[in-house]
Amino acid sequence: MAAARKKAAETMAKIDVVVELLDARLPGASSNSLIERLRQARQRPCLRILNKADLADPEATSAWLRHYSSGDVRAVALSCKKPDDVAKVPHLAATLAPHRDSALKPVRMMVMGMPNVGKSTLINALLKRKAAKTGDEPAITRQQSRFQLDDRSELIDTPGLMPTAIRHASDGLMLAASHIIGADAYIDEEVGTFLADILLRRSPALIRTRSEVEPGGMDGYRLISEIAAKRGYLRKGGKPDYEKAARALMQDYRSGLLGRISLETPQTRAIMLSGDAAPPVS
Repeated sequence: MAAARKKAAETMAKIDVVVELLDARLPGASSNSLIERLRQARQRPCLRILNKADLADPEATSAWLRHYSSGDVRAVALSCKKPDDVAKVPHLAATLAPHRDSALKPVRMMVMGMPNVGKSTLINALLKRKAAKTGDEPAITRQQSRFQLDDRSELIDTPGLMPTAIRHASDGLMLAASHIIGADAYIDEEVGTFLADILLRRSPALIRTRSEVEPGGMDGYRLISEIAAKRGYLRKGGKPDYEKAARALMQDYRSGLLGRISLETPQTRAIMLSGDAAPPVS
């Protein structure tokens, strides 16, 4: 990761636009302040892509787009799995670097973001071929790769960059729930309970429909227990298998089976940042 950060800083001097991918369900938690510092140091404009927008709450996404779009930053919500959405990216990037949009001076786009937010999926969709490795696990891309998109634009794919420390515990839990942090770095039951608490507060109707559980008066732990009972996830002696039920809830959220859900909004993030004085989680 240290080598990736150093290489990113070196490459930043040779590009025109940073294309930063965020998870539309948790844009604040899935952003890396290092990317912002690097681009500002080189005075590079940024196109922020809120990927997986088809899985996020539309109202929350609209609020994030308003929050991010200002100055030399433009934000767009899309799904990197939809060709029509991806086709918009080169033009949007070119509007941020009008002095480069020509065959003699192609727009050089540097695709950045945390692991598993969809960078390689975006690259492959733009190139219309499988040029970058993809997978449903963080840290698939290991080194930078340069691609010629057409005679007016170039792409640089970069390894996922995680922060040196996750300052807020809730960010780490959101990242884990959304599979941006690898499964070996968290406890399923803890993350699943955190996710269940958010869903009970914000989307009880979706819980009722998908899990066939009446969510009134429940907390996250009780919901996980009810899911285990409903689906027959039991250990010896008929005790609920909380771990298996937590994984099932996370998978339902990740795949969109629960519906379009956002884990944070600009408002909830501002409240969290103003009140969370916890030490960094390394």
